[in-house]
Formats: sequence, structure tokens, C-alpha cells
Amino acid sequence: MTTSANAAAAIMATALSAQAAPPAVHHQSLEVQGVNVFYREAGPADKPTVLLLHGFGASSYMFRNLIPQLAHKYHVVAPDLPGFGQTNVLPGTAFDYTFDNLARVIDAFTVAKGIDRYALYVFDYGAPVGWRLAVDNPHKITAIVSQNGNGYEEGLSAGWADMRRAWAAPTAANREALRRFNTLDMTRWQYTEGVRDTTLIAPETWQLAHAAIERIGVEVQMDLLLDYGQNIRQYAKLHEFFRRQQPPLLAIWGQNDPFFVPAGAEAFKRDNPKAQVRFLDTGHFAIETHGAEIGAAMLEFLDGAAVR
Repeated sequence: MTTSANAAAAIMATALSAQAAPPAVHHQSLEVQGVNVFYREAGPADKPTVLLLHGFGASSYMFRNLIPQLAHKYHVVAPDLPGFGQTNVLPGTAFDYTFDNLARVIDAFTVAKGIDRYALYVFDYGAPVGWRLAVDNPHKITAIVSQNGNGYEEGLSAGWADMRRAWAAPTAANREALRRFNTLDMTRWQYTEGVRDTTLIAPETWQLAHAAIERIGVEVQMDLLLDYGQNIRQYAKLHEFFRRQQPPLLAIWGQNDPFFVPAGAEAFKRDNPKAQVRFLDTGHFAIETHGAEIGAAMLEFLDGAAVR
């Protein structure tokens, strides 16, 4: 092989190696409004941003595999919500754990990061946080991916009966009945219920989630469960946002979810006829069993939506 051929081969090998290498994921914190927000970030800062919002019984750790999938083409940011993961309220800061306040912190976080336009990925609790961001800042939203992130009354299963009772009558007894949702066994059940092959679920997922509950305090989670009823009262604003803005939307749903049923995914098409809906044969934490499929669907969707 000639010298020039050797040089060309070396350049090609270097290029292929760089292309194949997974993007580095950075783990950082940013203080906003008295809250130290932990977040994961990857991908070029000059590329379109995708903001990933996790849910109950989780943290940004749930995106550990999705982030590298997306970061070859997008700037990906995944914060831990207050009350979850590594995010913590600083000593001396008065903070009520409501969804309004979670949304205010994440909105302030995006401003502090200089993120003025972004696509949203919402899951579970991340949905009511993301819906508030979208309703209040419609000009910032380039696209929405909802993975079992509910926005319609018909998406709520019978599994919400205890919560509905507590919303209607927030007595001490009704609040206490919600404590079981924060046990290790219940957290594990949320990961495994509706999953065909539970050996695909890494035990660290529910163990880390439960460790955060114990570290931060179960009363925080009780406050959020009681406040969840406020999210339903705000659905009308969300539906108006969909009708008015018609954002590109992909609902990709674990169809065996015990809390958010498939009707909630189909309902997006009522107010946003362009919404795409896909179902996966798995449970609530669909990303744990079908992560590669979700990542591929997101890339196809975001590319098709020409997100900028």
C-alpha cells in the first residue's frame, strides 16, 4: 500500500471511529430559585435541544441509554425534578412540592441554561410539568414526545381511585392511604407490571428510585400525589394549546400501563389531528424494555418534524 493510501486509510478509520463513539454524557448541577438542579447533558450545544422530563419513581437515570442515542444529532438535556434523583432544595429554602413549583424550577433552569427553544419528551410526572411549560411558553416548543405522559381524563385508569378520594377529601386518613405507593414493592411493581419479560428490567432502576424517596423523604411524594388532581383541572388549557398550536406530537405508549391506559394516547388526536400514536407491548416504564425502539422512533419523528 502506498503512503498516500495508508494516509487515506488512517483518515477513514479515524472518521469511522469518531462516528461510532458514543457522545460523552456530562453530569452537572445548576442552582436556580434555591434548588440545586442535577442534570445530564450530551450532544453539540449548537444543535436543536431535546428536553427530557422523567416521572414518578424515576429520575434522569431512566434516560441513561436514550441520551447517547439522540446526542449524535441533538443537544439533549435531562434534569432531575425537585424531589427526585440528585436534585435537592438548598437548606433554608422554603419550597412547597406542587406541580406548579416543579414547572417553575424547570422553566427557570432552561432560562439559566440559555435554552430558548426545545422539543419536549414527557413521561408520567414529567407530563404535567411539560404541559405547563408548553402552555406558558408555546413559542419555545418545537415538538412533543409523550411516553405514557397523560393529558386527558380518559387516560386515567381505575388505579387512581385512592388518589381521587384524597383529592376530593384531603383528610389525614386519605393522605395516609397513599403512603403505600412509595414502598419498595410498589415501586418495583410499577416497573414490572405489564412487562412480558421482566428479566429485561434492571433492578437498579427501582432501587435507585426508592433510595431517593428515602433520602429526600416520603412526605414530599405524598404532597405531589395529593397535588396531582390540580393537573387534571388544567387539562382544558392543554387541549386549547394543542388546538391552537398543533405542535408535532408523537405519543409512544406502553399499552399495558396500569395507570395511564391507551385511550389517553389516542386522545391526543382529538385536539391535534396530526399527532402520531404508537403502542408498545410493555408496561409503564416502556423505555426500560423498548428503549432502542423508542429512540429510533424519536429520531425519525424529530427529523421528520424538522426540529430546529
